[in-house]
Order: sequence, then C-alpha cells, then structure tokens
Amino acid sequence: MASPSVLPDLAVIAIGRNEGERLHDCLDSVRSRAALVVYVDSGSSDDSVNAALARGAVVVNLDMSMPFTAARARNEGFRRVRELAPQIQWVQFVDGDCKVASGWLEEALAFLQARPEIAAVAGRRSERFPERSVYNWLCDLDWNQPPGAVRDFGGDVLIRVAALEQVGGYRDDLIAGEEPELCVRLRAKGWKIWRLGSEMTEHDAAMTRFSQWWKRSTRTGFAFAEGAHLHGAPPERHWVRETRSGWFWGAGIPAAVLVGTGFVGPMALLGLAVYPAQVIRLSTPNYGSWPRSVVHAFFIVLGKFPQVLGQLKFVVLQLLGRKSKIIEYK
Repeated sequence: MASPSVLPDLAVIAIGRNEGERLHDCLDSVRSRAALVVYVDSGSSDDSVNAALARGAVVVNLDMSMPFTAARARNEGFRRVRELAPQIQWVQFVDGDCKVASGWLEEALAFLQARPEIAAVAGRRSERFPERSVYNWLCDLDWNQPPGAVRDFGGDVLIRVAALEQVGGYRDDLIAGEEPELCVRLRAKGWKIWRLGSEMTEHDAAMTRFSQWWKRSTRTGFAFAEGAHLHGAPPERHWVRETRSGWFWGAGIPAAVLVGTGFVGPMALLGLAVYPAQVIRLSTPNYGSWPRSVVHAFFIVLGKFPQVLGQLKFVVLQLLGRKSKIIEYK
C-alpha cells in the first residue's frame, strides 16, 4: 500500500547529463512524492547515474551511438514508465537542472483531474541565480509568462498519459523546439494546454558567457525554422512570424544596407539606425527600471542575428538532406 504522501498514479521523468548537484536537488525534490521516478542519462561522465540510483530512481542509459535529443530522452523515459507501471495516468517531465517546487505536483495534478479537456499544465519556472549574469536574468524573464490557456509549454510539464500516447509522444529527431511541436499535435486532437501562476520549478541555466547566450539563441532560430517547416501552413502557422522576423532583422536589413552602399555610398549606413530605434521602441518600464528594460530590448534585437544563423543552418541542412546535431550551450 502506497504511503499517504505518495501520488500513486504519478510518475516523474527527469533527463540530464553531467548536471552534478543540480540533478541531486532535482531528484530530491520529487522522490518522496511520485510512485515512480525515472532518470534518463545521456552519457554523463560525472556521478549522475550513481546519484540517481542512490535516490531510488530507475535509470535509463540512453544509447549514445544514436543521435541525441532531449525529445528522444523523454520518449525513452516514458516507455520505461509504461513498462514498469502501466497504471500511471500522469507524468511530470522535468529537466535535470531544475528543482520541482514544493506543492506543485499536488496542485497541478488536482487541476488536471478537474479539467478533463486539458492535456498538460505548466507553472512558473524561475531562474535560481538571475543575479549572476545578464543571461540568467534574461532566462528568468523568458520563463515568466502569464497564466491561463496557452499554446505551448517547455521542458517542465505535467501531462496526461492518455494525451501523450494519443499523439505518439515527442518527435525524436527534433534538436530543439520539441515541446511546442508536441503542443501543435495535441491541439490538433482537441486538447488544451494551461499554465498556472504557481511556482513549478527552479532552473539553473548557468549561463555566464556571451558565447553561451549566442549558441542558445542560434538553437532558438534553428527551432523556429524547423517548426515553421513542419507546421507553418494554415491554420497553425507555427513559428512563421518568428521566422520571418529573424530573416528581416537578422539578414534583410543588413543586406539592404550593404546593397544600398553600392548605389548611394556610405550614406546607406544610416539605415542601421533602425536597430537602436527598435531597441527604444521595445523598451518598456516593465522590468523594474528603464535601464533594465533597455537591456532586455537590446538583447531581443541582438538575438535576431544568431537566430538567423540558426535558421540558415536549418535551410542548408535541408538542402543537403542532412540532420543537425544538438546545439548545446552548456
């Protein structure tokens, strides 16, 4: 008989690689709450596997001879859950660098049980150390989205097993953007997605260098391009606007200015003034002060350049008939 503190129909699937103490915190936050905890390891060289076993988790070692994606790791974890505990009705996915907030599992599970039309529910993911770098702070802003009906969720989510099985799980081959792509297919089946205002997870991006932010933004652009390629047709128009924005700001304007210099000379360089103008336009006093708002707007505009590189990478690989390896920033 299950302990009263254990949620008998709930499993937790954590994925990670070389997360160190972050994984310890992740598993400690859920091991006394779920009927089953599965950890999917993607070739860690630290003590991740032993740490997971010591905390009572079932460990799945991902076959690294095959292309790695977070989507494949989640699917492997889900398959193990179905093998070991076919009675499980709900699965909380969590990234190994995240700690699940106290009370989240109970609240989210009660919400899904009361709303049978909703496939998945997420909450507030906050950054553990936003003060350590501007890049961590930017992540914290990205996570802070309004509650209510939403179009997609991220890596941390409590999802209904029946809904996940109906759409065949995540797409193994996506190196990024696999969660919003899954949501497209869930919505196509009539399911709804919801976000609660409660704390769900505490994340540790550990981004302290500009190069990390650049790679992460490049991966975002790649995901935009692939998402639009898969589901860009009406009525979904998945990430079409985001992709077009990347091409316009990251490539279109610089190309136009470059061509313009051939006709009107250096005066055409004045066209680059559109970038600081866009920063000013996007700066709103929503982040505590005007300087913080300007910094946020600056990185939104600057991010178009690595994004378009990611989009270009997707296009080139499509033309060559090749798949991309995962773009990692840690």
